[in-house]
Amino acid sequence: MKPILAFFLLAAAAFAQPKPHVVFVLGDHEYSGEQTLPLIAAALEKDYGLRCTILKSAPDQNGETDIPGLDALKTADLAVFYLRWRQLPAEQLAHIDAYVKSGKPLVGFRTSTHSFNYPKDHPLIAWNGWASEAFGAPPGWGADGHTHYGHKSTTDVKAASEHPILTGVDREFHVRSWLYRVEPKWPAADAQVLLMGTAREPSRPANPNPVAWTWINPHKGRVFFTTLGHPEDFSLEAMQRLTINGIHWALGRPVPVWKGKLDINVPYRGIVKVQ
Repeated sequence: MKPILAFFLLAAAAFAQPKPHVVFVLGDHEYSGEQTLPLIAAALEKDYGLRCTILKSAPDQNGETDIPGLDALKTADLAVFYLRWRQLPAEQLAHIDAYVKSGKPLVGFRTSTHSFNYPKDHPLIAWNGWASEAFGAPPGWGADGHTHYGHKSTTDVKAASEHPILTGVDREFHVRSWLYRVEPKWPAADAQVLLMGTAREPSRPANPNPVAWTWINPHKGRVFFTTLGHPEDFSLEAMQRLTINGIHWALGRPVPVWKGKLDINVPYRGIVKVQ
């Protein structure tokens, strides 16, 4: 076979392969995940050859009981979650449950440690601890001492491994996210910690804590999780590369050639719940 013909045949075969499908499941009251992560998704489609679906809480970030379109998880190759205190109906949870139990990969951000907040005696209250099964993270806000060190604090981040996800990520950087306390019980004992955070000007004494890790969950799914995710974090190239690298790693793909810093400037809104 002539070399030029072989080249075109290989190129055609590569083009014909379906793009990995990444489904983003978003709904948090505080950190504008439904604004920052779609900008990441747009870059994944434009520059990195992935196909993305964005699912958001309805009618807005304060809609705790409805995320339309979760059946898209049936065709997902990766699910990315940024949730906070949802109370989804059982039929919507069934799509999330089926996805996780399929052993497919997961990526999660910050308040996904407390994705669900069903009241006491609710038949779905077990979902409040979902993060421990899905991400190797604390099973809900306040569980096992999971808390933070004050909204006025910030966090110094330092690499704790040589993992491929950290390719091109600054070995040290500073984020607006106030540090989450996850130790001593979390992340899961067999997780690999990627980044450690140290609180700057905390509201009370604070020890360093993991802020990003990988894990293989009980369903054999690859997991990349970070407790970072303040909207100002996503303006940093280090956070952007961490996110895009983590998504590729979770998909079992090589860390991509970096296409350049993204223009992400989403303000922090705080918790504004419409009653």
